[in-house]
Amino acid sequence: MPAAIATFQEKLNQRLKDALVNTDDERIRQEVVLYAGKIDVDEELTRLKTHMAELRRILAKGGSAGKRLDFLMQELNREANTLGSKAADIEITQASMDLKLLIEQMREQIQNIE
Repeated sequence: MPAAIATFQEKLNQRLKDALVNTDDERIRQEVVLYAGKIDVDEELTRLKTHMAELRRILAKGGSAGKRLDFLMQELNREANTLGSKAADIEITQASMDLKLLIEQMREQIQNIE
């Protein structure tokens, strides 16, 4: 994420300099802060880790868990979608797509064991 933010800052800085004769550095910093907030995925990554920990706990416990696992797949998919929508970089977009494919594969397996 820091590299994506730095790249955006450089592009924005150049675009604003080209558009304005007197570029206001404070305005550039404000725009960068707003952009960084829009693409920040720390919260989503934390929730993904929490969901994965719960998935491991349920699997280790064993027994009937189909509904709970299906619900977790929905939550994982929601976070993967949010990651994709916030993606500011092709690598993040690709990771989101890969994650969604894996989640769908897990969902299919869960439905087979229900």
